[in-house]
Amino acid sequence: MRLYAQTPARRVRQVIADLAAVALIYAAVRLALAVHDAIMRLAEPGRAAERSGNGLADALGDAGDAASNVPLVGDQLKKPLSSAAEAGTGLADAGRALQDTVGDVATLATIALIAIPVVCVLLLWLPPRLRWIRHGDATRRLASAPGGVDLIALRVLTGSQLALAALPTPPGGFAEAWRRGDEQVIADLAAIGLRQAGLRF
Repeated sequence: MRLYAQTPARRVRQVIADLAAVALIYAAVRLALAVHDAIMRLAEPGRAAERSGNGLADALGDAGDAASNVPLVGDQLKKPLSSAAEAGTGLADAGRALQDTVGDVATLATIALIAIPVVCVLLLWLPPRLRWIRHGDATRRLASAPGGVDLIALRVLTGSQLALAALPTPPGGFAEAWRRGDEQVIADLAAIGLRQAGLRF
């Protein structure tokens, strides 16, 4: 199985197309990762809120524990401090929730920014490449099969007549020469057919 054409012009086009596809996929991945990092920076307020909330909850919890040791009024002093500590825990929870939301948005954006361009590139690039590989393989097998060169020459005869302009017209025309089995004309026609497919004898 041949991945690239034998004719230089088509091979260059194929290599350029392959490199462009790889470069576009690489650029899409790099862009997606940069966007992911930028979005994740938006989670910093959430991290700050979580740290502050945890610190506040710990400090107020410790103060409430210390206040509970005050004789007679210890339990009454502890209740408002415990309530404030719960508010600090709520602030920490809100900070974690913000970080989770930002992380989810960053992940979805990254997936979308990678998947959409990659799918578009693959849909535009891969089918023609696979089609050429199959067609080139089938044409090579046909050229090496008995009578295959005749069939390739016939394909050229029934195709665009512009391809025949480069050849000298044999007596009676190309079709008559093909019917007679003129080996030189058939070889010339088959060479055109192979060249159209990006192949050579």
